[in-house]
Amino acid sequence: MSQGQEIDGTPKDKQEVLNYLEALEKIPTLAKEGRISIESLLAIHKILTRKVLDNPSDCGVFRNRQVYVGKRVFDATGFREEVVYMPPETARVPELVAEFLEWLQTGIGVNPVLLAGITHYEIARIHPFVDGNGRTARVLAALALYLSGFDHRRIFALDDYYDRDRKAYYAALGAVDKETRDLTSWLEYFTDGVAYSVNNVKAAVLRSGGKGKKGLAPQVALTSRQMQIVELINDRGTIRNRDLQALFKISAQAVHKELSKLVELKIIETKGQGRSLHYVLV
Repeated sequence: MSQGQEIDGTPKDKQEVLNYLEALEKIPTLAKEGRISIESLLAIHKILTRKVLDNPSDCGVFRNRQVYVGKRVFDATGFREEVVYMPPETARVPELVAEFLEWLQTGIGVNPVLLAGITHYEIARIHPFVDGNGRTARVLAALALYLSGFDHRRIFALDDYYDRDRKAYYAALGAVDKETRDLTSWLEYFTDGVAYSVNNVKAAVLRSGGKGKKGLAPQVALTSRQMQIVELINDRGTIRNRDLQALFKISAQAVHKELSKLVELKIIETKGQGRSLHYVLV
């Protein structure tokens, strides 16, 4: 989703956005005793796919059938489906997930960003669910960062970086050598995404329309909720009052107060009017 674009589309599209926001909000509660378990992974998938999947029984459970990642290509006879990636056999999913999560617990000492990048890749590679694997991989990577103390206030997310060039995202995933499992190219892409996302939010938070002493931008004090709003707009590109009402479970007036403060600080601005009114980063 590009910046400034309203969150619209089908009810399914809107539900996916609300589910993703809910998952980000619940990151501190998703790993009991600081450990990412199979239950944590299934809980994330259940949140992300609620009211989204065609078959509700696929929500929050490992896949029970073979799936593949494909794309539509056109040849002389018309469109056809081309397999881009064939995940491991269905029967191996529980074993592969358990092995990876066990390894993840021994990842102490590994750079938190690299650990998150490996987490994202492994979930995408194993493809443990019928659908929603990409979103689940991203939230699990964010959870790995949170548990490492790297992103303790959840002030950024990576989706904006991925979504701006989906071909580059899939190319980076596909560049990993299936034999040697050399993740260098993917981790370079992933760490570039972290740097991009952090700098994007940092610039927005520090921007307040003026200069302080010695020409430096003045520091802006934001509440935890305001920082989450900035993160969400950075993640999705845009947000509306009613989206935040549903996420925070507060009134329209309470949301308006938070948004007005961010507008006053020139961190966000309004776009559209009436029912189409939404907010984007300045």
